[in-house]
Amino acid sequence: MFKKILIANRGEIACRIIKTARLLGIETVAVYSESDANSLHVDMADEAIYIGESESISSYLCIENLLKAVEKTGADSVHPGYGFLSESAAFARKLELQNVVFIGPSETAIKSMGDKIESKKIAQNAGLNVIPGHPESLANLDQLIKISGEIGYPVMLKASAGGGGKGMRVAYDENDLKQGFNSAKREALISFGDDRLLVEKYIEQPRHIEIQIMADSHGNIVHLGERECSIQRRHQKIIEEAPSTIIDHELREAMGKQAIGLARAVEYVSAGTVEFIVDIEKNFYFLEMNTRLQVEHAVTEFVTGIDLVELMIRVAAGEELPLAQADVNYKGWALETRIYAEDPSRDFLPSTGRIVCYRSPKETRNVRVDTGVIEGCEMSIHYDPLIAKLITHGSNRNEALSHMERALNTYFITGINHNISFLSSLISHPRFKIGELNTNFIIDEYPEGYDPSSINHVDIGLYVCVVACLHFIHQERELKISGQLHRTLQKPLNEWTVIIAGQRHEVNVVSVDTGFTVVFDETVNNIQTNWKFGDPIFESKINDTEVCIQVDCKSFGYNISHSGCQIEAVVLNSKASKLYTFMPEKLKVETFQYLYAPIPGLLTSIEVKKGEKIRVGQKLAVVEAMKMENVLYAMRDGSVKNIVASPGDILSIDDVIIEFK
Repeated sequence: MFKKILIANRGEIACRIIKTARLLGIETVAVYSESDANSLHVDMADEAIYIGESESISSYLCIENLLKAVEKTGADSVHPGYGFLSESAAFARKLELQNVVFIGPSETAIKSMGDKIESKKIAQNAGLNVIPGHPESLANLDQLIKISGEIGYPVMLKASAGGGGKGMRVAYDENDLKQGFNSAKREALISFGDDRLLVEKYIEQPRHIEIQIMADSHGNIVHLGERECSIQRRHQKIIEEAPSTIIDHELREAMGKQAIGLARAVEYVSAGTVEFIVDIEKNFYFLEMNTRLQVEHAVTEFVTGIDLVELMIRVAAGEELPLAQADVNYKGWALETRIYAEDPSRDFLPSTGRIVCYRSPKETRNVRVDTGVIEGCEMSIHYDPLIAKLITHGSNRNEALSHMERALNTYFITGINHNISFLSSLISHPRFKIGELNTNFIIDEYPEGYDPSSINHVDIGLYVCVVACLHFIHQERELKISGQLHRTLQKPLNEWTVIIAGQRHEVNVVSVDTGFTVVFDETVNNIQTNWKFGDPIFESKINDTEVCIQVDCKSFGYNISHSGCQIEAVVLNSKASKLYTFMPEKLKVETFQYLYAPIPGLLTSIEVKKGEKIRVGQKLAVVEAMKMENVLYAMRDGSVKNIVASPGDILSIDDVIIEFK
């Protein structure tokens, strides 16, 4: 067994590997860039070593710096995690030359499977069902246009050297190809150091199903069932589950057989994932093989009871797999949601900055949180915006969903934008609850984007009860502070108007021994709670239903968040309620004179010139942040008065890029 593992990664996956290594009695080495000096994975490891500047090309993607770190620390093995160099054959080869074990597949397997073009040829020869497409990388845009016409639209542009949604674009016509080609190449180069692209037929309304395999160096290979990863934004997964609602035993075994066949064809060793697309007729097609640990490996661990990181380490150390295919059992259902630093209401633009407050759900046998952040840390523009992964397990899908809903409602983060509320909205969606999924789910169900103020799936009565209790406690506190409560025996008012989403509710609140009684709309509601002023989570039992709501108390109102809905509630006494109807509506300010940076990031290109006439929808500029390219388009017709920023500039949010006239 290894004595010391260097983890060539950062964030939650580095922390995850450290936990298992610690259980096995193996020392760990963390590597860190300039931005990550105070990160959680650096704290957790037995030792840590600096490997370069913040840009990943100078640190986590720099093989030379990592090899020096291995030599300096005396590590006898390296675990690459996922992303960065996890699928780099060159890295695996150079480690082997230093007599250091790469905890992953062989250089040959990585080279053949990590390249989507080569892997597709091998899969075809191994008898797998493959998606129609071009067998070679694309030389230029003209070739792409010609081949796409032959394949037939829609087509999918994909980075040849990697995955994770980076360097991927769907094109429905030639214009889409022209807009996406250079952007996809740049994104692929940033993420994988390789800008080669391939093109294949885009299967519409597909379900994304992947098979987890594990193989040792003694010829033993097993599959550990499937994961469904159909809920995606920007072609990147945000919710995964195991098993899938569409896969039966027969289909699972057929897909598993093909996955194992592919692994045998390349003499695969270690953990790997064979990804498939399944259409509405349950036909399945090979998509790619990821020669690494997947982000979503935790759901497989929950339903099989197997620690995949431990197996990777043991197999890399030469041990045989401790189980055969017949020994693989599936218990219950698991879900994973990815907590990202991004703004779902603004087309998932990444969010950078300092995490001011961080409170994750309590971990139990049914709830797990994999994270690499702590309160006060920075979300950098240089890396993926993943904050954490929240995983829940239940005896069935409904139970796992129930645990997930509660856990998301208690997940509290401030200082940056995040997608927790959107994830709550997704898992509360009626179509998601019955398992009717495909990779277009978000586009289909949120065609106008995500509106956090939507109350379509929310019980307004629940909000009214909570706000009424909050306001009673708030008023009582103010009377105590001023001394009026004890001096005059004055009690808080208990009759108010609660206004939520434009709806007015007359309420009467009475404090009782176990909590409160709230009467509104001729309904009596009993609320039991131990909530204290200042706690961001209001936990209570309302009419025997347990409820968790996030709250932020304002001067005469409250911001509340629950099950994907974020709204403001206003509480007024009778006099103020009458006057409130005369309050003028706040006018929206139009800011079409300038193009502002919507996020902090690197300005990679300006697509227009001074004096140029522009039309609505025209591409204006590209800002790169968190390994994603964000294209900015014209919101109306006009002309360019002045170019304020230059390519290469590091922008802060709301910096002016272009001035219009």
